[in-house]
Amino acid sequence: MSVAMAMATRKHLLLLLLTFSAVVASASSICEDVLASSTCGGFAAATDTSDMYSKVTDPTLSASHLQDLPGFTRSVYERDHALITPESQVFSPLPGWLNTLAAYMITPAMGAHFTMYLATMAGNSSSAEPPSGIERFVFIVKGETTLTADLPQGTATLKVDEFAYIPPGSKHTFSTSHSATLVVFERRYSKGGDGAPKLFTGRTNQQPNLETPGEVFDLRKLLPATPTYDFNIHVMDFQPGEYLNVKEVHYNQHGLLLLEGRGIYRLADKWYPVQAGDVIWMAPFVPQWYAALGKTRSRYILYKDTARDPLLHPY
Repeated sequence: MSVAMAMATRKHLLLLLLTFSAVVASASSICEDVLASSTCGGFAAATDTSDMYSKVTDPTLSASHLQDLPGFTRSVYERDHALITPESQVFSPLPGWLNTLAAYMITPAMGAHFTMYLATMAGNSSSAEPPSGIERFVFIVKGETTLTADLPQGTATLKVDEFAYIPPGSKHTFSTSHSATLVVFERRYSKGGDGAPKLFTGRTNQQPNLETPGEVFDLRKLLPATPTYDFNIHVMDFQPGEYLNVKEVHYNQHGLLLLEGRGIYRLADKWYPVQAGDVIWMAPFVPQWYAALGKTRSRYILYKDTARDPLLHPY
């Protein structure tokens, strides 16, 4: 082989090596943004989800970033909707809970028939049970907590992206030796159908991705869609540029926490830029619509009352 041919071969091999390295780097970068599966394009993706929703508790635009703008807030309260942003969230001791602070985002004082709050549990903390007749749904945003309840194994350790449904009257305690942040939905149970709802736990990515005709978002329902349950919790994913096709107007109420990403939310005749950590309340029949912006996935968790005749259950 001549010297010229040898040099050409070496250059060709070097070019192939550089090209492969670039492909690997690109695939690795993509995998960092994908949590829906354990692999991505043949490359192993990280399975640690402990920081999955870190922007909820440490948002891109937080109170600390607004210190030079006294009096400024993105929060809005209207007759039929509200946007509660991180710089406006007020935490105080949660009655009956040990070493726990909470910020109530949605309550009946707004006209809602449910409550929604963020609970920050410090080390060696524990929960209290809700009043009689109240059902509870808990979703882990940060850290982990131990649920002690009427479970086959007696206890369950819940981590980020995991949840528990507690029917009314079920004895239970959430506790943690370190710290955890929970989003909690509570409402007075409205009986319907046969039987009674059951206590159970689960994980978001274990729920099936449901087809929604005419829409492009991914939808997972965390509760059974049966008459036994009077509400459901939806987790909805939008890729950048995707949006709701239907401009919704309906009798259902919503409570929403943006877990990841950013976008534009239309509520009534107003348009709001929103980001992870923002909470939204939507009253019955308020026009609503969402579009995802930015470079990463938008994900939100949403409360919706279901399976009840609004004539018989008007609230």
